[in-house]
Amino acid sequence: MIRIAQSLVLAGIAVTAPVWAVSVPENTNVQPQNGETATASSQYIAANMTAGSASLVPLMAIEMEANHAAAVDAPAEGGGGKSVDDIAFVRQATESSRKEIQSARDALLQLKNPELIRVAEMLVNDHSGANQRLSKIAEAKQWPLPAPQTQSAPPSGTASSDFDAKWTAEMIAGHERSVELYHAEAQGGEDKDLRKYASETLPTIERHLAELRRLQK
Repeated sequence: MIRIAQSLVLAGIAVTAPVWAVSVPENTNVQPQNGETATASSQYIAANMTAGSASLVPLMAIEMEANHAAAVDAPAEGGGGKSVDDIAFVRQATESSRKEIQSARDALLQLKNPELIRVAEMLVNDHSGANQRLSKIAEAKQWPLPAPQTQSAPPSGTASSDFDAKWTAEMIAGHERSVELYHAEAQGGEDKDLRKYASETLPTIERHLAELRRLQK
């Protein structure tokens, strides 16, 4: 009877039996080992089952074969292709820094508060340096960089009385978004060089944000 059940299972025919009748030897690992195939695992199960376990063996074999296929298809850690998220970070970080650099340069001609002028100069210097480092990483890995922005004409005329407050609020909002962007990359980016860059640059952006918030009125 056992040989008949085994033959039916190996032929792909389910044998009706109570589901509580499964009998698997204790401390037996039926998962495929390195170098073994899912077929060998199925044969092992069939050879060790009881008559009451025949109805569950096909399901166990199917699950093992699926697990084996997933293990074969899974990419090796640190290998192959480039993450879309990392590439998106390069684009967003580059564009954000360029906008903040341009805004800070324009603001230098209109800001009245000496402290804000100092912060604007700091933004130009720090973001320019960060963008240069990011560009080198992207170029070394042959990742795409966004096209350079068209330089706008310097502002002319007298700034409005609330220019300082509006510019500060705009910079705070931009730096809050940048903190979230860099934090996400530092924690979850795939590329180790990009994670390192984000981790090292994040404290600078957080310092900018703290200064801007301190000067906000």
